[in-house]
Amino acid sequence: MILVLRALKLGDLLVAVPALRALRAHWPDQRVLYACQPWLAPVLRLTGSVDELVPVHGLEPLPERLRGVDVAVNMHGAGPTSTEILDALAPARRIGHAPGWPGPEWRDDLHERDRWCRLLTAHGIPADPAAYTLDHPGVASPAPGAVLVHPGAAYGSKRWPAERFAAVARALRADGHHVVVTGVESERPLAERVAAESGADCLAGHTPLDTLAALIADARLLVSGDTGVAHLATAYRTPSVVLFGPVGPEQWGPPATGPHVTLTAATARRGDPFADDPDPALLGVTVEEVVAAATGLLDHHRAA
Repeated sequence: MILVLRALKLGDLLVAVPALRALRAHWPDQRVLYACQPWLAPVLRLTGSVDELVPVHGLEPLPERLRGVDVAVNMHGAGPTSTEILDALAPARRIGHAPGWPGPEWRDDLHERDRWCRLLTAHGIPADPAAYTLDHPGVASPAPGAVLVHPGAAYGSKRWPAERFAAVARALRADGHHVVVTGVESERPLAERVAAESGADCLAGHTPLDTLAALIADARLLVSGDTGVAHLATAYRTPSVVLFGPVGPEQWGPPATGPHVTLTAATARRGDPFADDPDPALLGVTVEEVVAAATGLLDHHRAA
């Protein structure tokens, strides 16, 4: 039995998909367990690489039934708490970073997909960072072929102003596109404001995670900040324009070879991902830049 600890959010799961695929390929006859927040279950199933979700809420002790697991993989980080939680299970083999466990030293300058593939490769498990795609969720999209605008993000530092998202949505609607504003239930007021100011449709709060995945998989384009939905666009090779603030695309961005454009004002970056107000690197991105990037991708898609 292989246990992976990564008790984080949607984007964190999606950048770990290549590593999960590598673990499945290396141990095809072993059960792979993934410890994370329960709401991620619909997307976890789409990786095709995990047999069971172990529900955890942050870094809390794991169930005693996992004691003596064959392999424990620390993909949560390199801090002492995650290491201690896994050590408490007395796994037969440990895969993680030094100095807590034997393994490669942690590096801050790696893309997250590369980080976890590098970790596994150092432990003798071949891993390909390009193996990031997901299975289709198998449910119908409520707006196939739509252009999606997603204004929300977990922290204010990553939220581009609502009025700018609305201006982008208006411009895309004026160009004849069906524009839909998305978001989770907690983001509904923000999404409804963007929809009201732009005339776009709003599905915020009405798309369970598997439906959201289908919506993005079958969309013509996604415009969003650096948040989980951007990684869904990567996973389905849906064209995207992604706006970056406190953390740059070199660490969390889509593949350079995909149908994606990343925008940021890097020289203005403050770099605090947990701040309440937008990072200056995000505010440095203009409406005109976003509309131009979106139009370019849509025109290319139209020509193809």
